[in-house]
Amino acid sequence: MKILTKPAACCVFLAAFMFAAMQPVKAEANERCRAIAASIEDAGFGDDVSVECRRGHAIIHSDAYPDHELMTGIVGTNELVPVPALDHAAPIPLRPSIGDRPLTRDSSLGVAVNGVPIFDYTAAEEMSQADLTHHQTRHDTVLTKQLDNCGGHAGRGDDYHYHASPTCMIAQMENAGDAAIIGWAFDGFPIYGDNNPDGSPIRSSTLDVCNGQPDATFGYRYHTSEDAPYIIQCLMGKVANFDRLVRIPPLKVARGRGIRDIGRPPRNGVRNLVFTEYASGARSMDYTYRGQAYYVRYSPSGRANCYNFKTRTVTNKGAIETGVYCR
Repeated sequence: MKILTKPAACCVFLAAFMFAAMQPVKAEANERCRAIAASIEDAGFGDDVSVECRRGHAIIHSDAYPDHELMTGIVGTNELVPVPALDHAAPIPLRPSIGDRPLTRDSSLGVAVNGVPIFDYTAAEEMSQADLTHHQTRHDTVLTKQLDNCGGHAGRGDDYHYHASPTCMIAQMENAGDAAIIGWAFDGFPIYGDNNPDGSPIRSSTLDVCNGQPDATFGYRYHTSEDAPYIIQCLMGKVANFDRLVRIPPLKVARGRGIRDIGRPPRNGVRNLVFTEYASGARSMDYTYRGQAYYVRYSPSGRANCYNFKTRTVTNKGAIETGVYCR
């Protein structure tokens, strides 16, 4: 057996060629990683949100719980409440490319720069290809008044997320303006506000079915808009393992089986819904319906990531219920 102590000339050449070929790819990924991290730092959310770049993705870590007003102003409440996630790890591809068809799902499609997930505008099940081409007014969270004053609400995982422009987050951003990136989609492309990054208005019919358009810097970009679909409603780029993208699961019964029940928006909605957070860590969502008072109250139980709940909801016909639920 002949053992080579030095690489053969052909192998040296091949290795050098492969190394040189990989440099632009690596540089592109590193540049996109820096852009994603900078969008969070420049917005002023670096203390609460972190970015880890590995295996071709920038992983945006957060508890998916924003530091702004929550839930207040909702009329069509599902009687769910926001609870911090343990570690919402949102994967953003570092070398994105446009796919051959729009991708939809019944969960988040991206993440805001404050770490909060971004959904499409509906509260329905997963959109079909046909659903993308018409306005689903019955499931429109804006029209049905299911969103708070900040464009978000809590979903089936008792998780806070946005369904429309995150106005309160944008007001907090240190770099607020048309050129500021407000989030990243799970296909690797950035999300901007209502205008083009240069401040010019977006002409009617410019945005495609996913609420995006070509971009000279990133190849493609998404936007928010005053009219439906209000925010990203599908993904135009390729996404590996699309069906296994991150989602926040419902709260589970402590030391038992089952999850916290999902509520149903009461007919004609509730009145005077106010969400309050206390220094102790306790939270309360209070509202009225047909002259009766209802609430969802919860506080840390003393067990890590678990909460004592006491509720009187319209969904449960006013019965007072208690329980301990955990992330």
